[in-house]
Amino acid sequence: MPDPDGRGMYCTDIDKDKVEKAVAQIHNGGRDNVIAIIDMLVPPGQGNDVKAHYALHCLALHVCKLDDDNQRRRFARAVASQLGGDRPKAVQRYLVRVMQVAGGREVVGTLGKLLVDEELCEPAAQALTAIGDGAADQFRESLPQAKGKCRLTVIQNLGVIRDAKSVDALKRAVTDEDQDIRIAAAWALANIGDPGSAGVLLKAADAEGWERIQATKACLLLAENLLAAGKNYEATRIYTHLRNTRTEPAERYVRDAAKKALTAASGK
Repeated sequence: MPDPDGRGMYCTDIDKDKVEKAVAQIHNGGRDNVIAIIDMLVPPGQGNDVKAHYALHCLALHVCKLDDDNQRRRFARAVASQLGGDRPKAVQRYLVRVMQVAGGREVVGTLGKLLVDEELCEPAAQALTAIGDGAADQFRESLPQAKGKCRLTVIQNLGVIRDAKSVDALKRAVTDEDQDIRIAAAWALANIGDPGSAGVLLKAADAEGWERIQATKACLLLAENLLAAGKNYEATRIYTHLRNTRTEPAERYVRDAAKKALTAASGK
């Protein structure tokens, strides 16, 4: 593996053929070689593992290019087997990033278990979202157990992947005691575009201060998504409510946006 420069960056004159040959040799050693490289990884400040990081990343790219997807799955399972154990969390975070590159449905169950770990939930969520296949089930199933930061991350990502099966749980979260959870749940419902969520979001938008602003943005997003889906009746209901209730000078922009959308929806 090449040596980084003084900034920790890799120069442009890397011997690509030499690196690819070495990576192929490591890959040919199978699971034992993958675990051996992972054993070289250490938390930041506790040693020099730059080449091991580079090698593992190159391995992830290598298996993704192979015609035989079984090779990628075997690599992914080997890396995933080192998650959730006693390895330092900083090392596990890097392994999750590797899964974001090379993981597939075969590792979503392992990543899903990390959604309730405050130190690993965010990278695990990003990896699951990138993988896609099977991710929704993991987010949905972890929601009842997730607390604090993890709960917020799960709710946000249920909205990102637009999981319609989580709508009921998200509606309950809109009334959570935590403001950040309420705001995230409102946005998630809006991004999913569930027409049955209109009443919940309009009620949430009657709050005060920052939460009112954020819930109103969620209402506008939901109405936009409903219009795009051809659900004009539900969308105009939201716009009409916002037009009629945003009477303060500071909310004129909302009223104007609602009026413009109503005109466009009516075709006039």
